[in-house]
Parts: sequence; structure tokens; C-alpha cells
Amino acid sequence: QVQLVESGGGLVQPGGSLRLSCAASGSIFSIYAMGWYRQAPGKQRELVATITSGGSTNYADSVKGRFTISRDNAKDTVYLQMNSLKPEDTAVYYCNVDVLASVTFRRVNSWGQGTHVTVSS
Repeated sequence: QVQLVESGGGLVQPGGSLRLSCAASGSIFSIYAMGWYRQAPGKQRELVATITSGGSTNYADSVKGRFTISRDNAKDTVYLQMNSLKPEDTAVYYCNVDVLASVTFRRVNSWGQGTHVTVSS
């Protein structure tokens, strides 16, 4: 019902930057929150950042001041600008959206397929 397409992952050196994008499509009437989570090898998935429909943001302490989440409501797309990347940021990054589905008008939570981010010299 809701499809998420992520892009922007890759290999970057410590101190470098990457920008992740996640475009939502499908049976969407409106989007509530959008966010990014990550899962490093051998670790649980953790919240990175979220943004509400009104633009309020929330960040994990480990990324505050380095990462910026934003959204383009006209394009149903959320972005994650990642600066000053560290090796410990290496993980699979997942997009998550909370939407009000069209037709059913039920609240639906969906995950993207994940995009790999590797920070290494």
C-alpha cells in the first residue's frame, strides 16, 4: 500500500558527508511523522531522527549537531543530511513513515528496504 524508495547511501571517509533520501508513494492520504533509523552489525535498530508534519524534529544524542532531517511535503520525501561522519555511524539506515492511508483511512506504519552507509578510511 505504501512504498518507500531510499537512496544516497555509500562509502565515505571519516569527516565526510552523505545525504539520504526516502520517497513515499502509494495509497497515502497524508503523512504524519517521517524518520530515519539505523542498525549496525550485531546491534539493535535505533532511532536516528524524526520529523513531524509540522516540522518538529527529534534527534538521537549521538547525531545531534551533525545530522539534519528535513522533508518536502509536496514530494512526500524525507532527507537526512549527514555531516562529520564517524566510523560508528556505519550501519544500514532505514526510512520509516507513519501515514493515513487513502481509501481505508487507517493509520499505517511502513519501513524502507534500507540503505548501507559505511564510514571508513
